Amino acid sequence: MNKESNAGSRSQVSCRITRIETIPVRLPFQVKFKIASGGAREGVDLMLVRIHTDQGVTGIGETQAWMRHGSRETLSSLHTIINNHFSPRVVGRSPFDIAAILRDLEQAVWHSNYAQAPIADALLDLQGKLLGVPVYQLLGGKCRDRLAGCATLGIKPSIQETIEEGQRWYEQGFRAFTIKVGNAPVQDAQTVIAFAEHFGDAITLRADGNAAMTFHEALRFADMVKGVNLDALEQLIEPWDIEGMASLASRFNIDFMADEAVSSEHDLLNVIKHRAASTFQTKIAKNGGLWNCRKLWQIGAAAGMRIFPGNHPAASIVTAAVAHLAAAWPGELLEGPFAVGLMGLIAEDVVTDPIKPDGPYVTVSDAPGLGLELDDAKIRHLRVDA
Repeated sequence: MNKESNAGSRSQVSCRITRIETIPVRLPFQVKFKIASGGAREGVDLMLVRIHTDQGVTGIGETQAWMRHGSRETLSSLHTIINNHFSPRVVGRSPFDIAAILRDLEQAVWHSNYAQAPIADALLDLQGKLLGVPVYQLLGGKCRDRLAGCATLGIKPSIQETIEEGQRWYEQGFRAFTIKVGNAPVQDAQTVIAFAEHFGDAITLRADGNAAMTFHEALRFADMVKGVNLDALEQLIEPWDIEGMASLASRFNIDFMADEAVSSEHDLLNVIKHRAASTFQTKIAKNGGLWNCRKLWQIGAAAGMRIFPGNHPAASIVTAAVAHLAAAWPGELLEGPFAVGLMGLIAEDVVTDPIKPDGPYVTVSDAPGLGLELDDAKIRHLRVDA
């Protein structure tokens, strides 16, 4: 390497963060989306983060104000935490000091995963852009070129509507499905059974209660669907009821999955200790960015758990974050809802070149960083007050 290249490398590594920009936006959905908690949703609120540096290079990240079990954040709270508490602890530092920065953010606002996530991902995006390498190279190199996702079916008024939506996804190449349940255990079970009978062994089927059932409702639901070839039942009951989750898992020959019950490493260790689930889902926002998701994957894999890569409905940035994490992961991964927002749900995106899934597959970008840039023109008309 010549002297000019050495000087350039030193300049990149000595880069300093000058500003954190927060951008609140609201993305409309193409169709209403219903989960167990609350009414049918018409869109999602995102907080975008752009980290500026003295080298003129920027890094971007994304989080959501999804507001369901395990998520109390609003755009206003995210704006306050990031600007008032995180920014003073980040500005002036190197984007390569991610471990120390995230430690300081956790100490500043405890368990602020949703606010930490866009900072963590923007730092990795910055590192990749400064070094001219994709994020997966920073995580150990590429183990796979693409990642398969599942079709996520929101709660519908009728069984037939659920089957019809599933058929549309099936014709697009999807073979893994998650059906949202949790409002009416008997009808939920009937929907799952009918869906399984319609598609038979051609698909992998899971059901997600979004923590909305009582223990006894979950017991009844699981008993009704125990004859169905289900791959997993996801978070049927409240995330605090680890003993209840363990009791359900011990009663049925079905894999149970933890989602809302797993925010931190301690949460996952508690699930493992009580044998409350054999599969777990991570989400970029819920778990504090791909840096922390990777730690959870390592812990879960060491305990023999299956990994279900997920996200809240969102835009291309968090989808890319999971794709890069998955690309660098040497172990097996299930077909999770990591790209749920991009698979027929969001009506608009926030980047110049949105990710376009090929059926159920998302191919990881080889461009530097996450491979994305914000589209300021789109953002101007999507922006809302925080």
